[in-house]
Amino acid sequence: MSAQVISGKEVAKSIREELRIETAELKEKGITPGLSVILVGDDPASHSYVKGKAKGCEEVGMNSEVILKDAEISQEELLAEIERLNNDSNVHGILVQLPLPKHIDEKAVINAISPDKDVDGFHPVSVGKMMIGDDTYLPCTPHGIIELIKRTGTEIKGKNAVVIGRSNIVGKPVSILLLQEHATVTICHSRTKNLQEVASQADILVAAIGKAQVITKDFIKPGAVVIDVGVNRIETGKLVGDVDFEGAAEVAGFITPVPGGVGPMTITMLLKNTVEAAKRINGVK
Repeated sequence: MSAQVISGKEVAKSIREELRIETAELKEKGITPGLSVILVGDDPASHSYVKGKAKGCEEVGMNSEVILKDAEISQEELLAEIERLNNDSNVHGILVQLPLPKHIDEKAVINAISPDKDVDGFHPVSVGKMMIGDDTYLPCTPHGIIELIKRTGTEIKGKNAVVIGRSNIVGKPVSILLLQEHATVTICHSRTKNLQEVASQADILVAAIGKAQVITKDFIKPGAVVIDVGVNRIETGKLVGDVDFEGAAEVAGFITPVPGGVGPMTITMLLKNTVEAAKRINGVK
């Protein structure tokens, strides 16, 4: 069996075209969705991510603002900047790029963002609403994963789903979203016994552990949907996922590549959340 590759680039392109049309319709009503991103310090990876977000905003016709702050900024100054954005009616989405310098409490920063503008879906109010199934902004990577699975034509309902990884950013929330789609969900982690045996029973396997190519084809049920969230740079300089792509593709039914799989979906779902925020804040159905 040779797996069908799930192109996150192609799915993201399709969603962005939908968002471009939706944004144009909002502009006709005098509403231009706006995203403000605060970037603290000079971490190269963070700058790269933020550049991608700004490019995405431009692509769909949204306003984008990147606010650069020195790494020495105090927590009080950063919180004041967030409060300013909370009160700015032209800003519909606020994102503070993580990680932050060690002297700043990330939880305090996330909690300071208005839940109405929490387009990252990290605020405790957003997480709580997601947990109980209330309408809210979903965290971008998990939301993108669900979208990728659905666009394969796979019905999630009734399937056995295994998530390897329990982070607050991916593992836990994607497990909740799969559960809400009526999958039977097992969460695995570094202390799970018989990991290979558990994983090999999954109709849907999500790998989000941050270890290069540790999920081999022996972990994969024939015909399974394999979503690889990992991004790891190996000694050759090549980017690879948590899944051994070549081996896994011999067994899986569908599989995401790295790069070009889950990655493009994360920023796209951020854009989708920002457009949704603009609609909600302005009372547009």
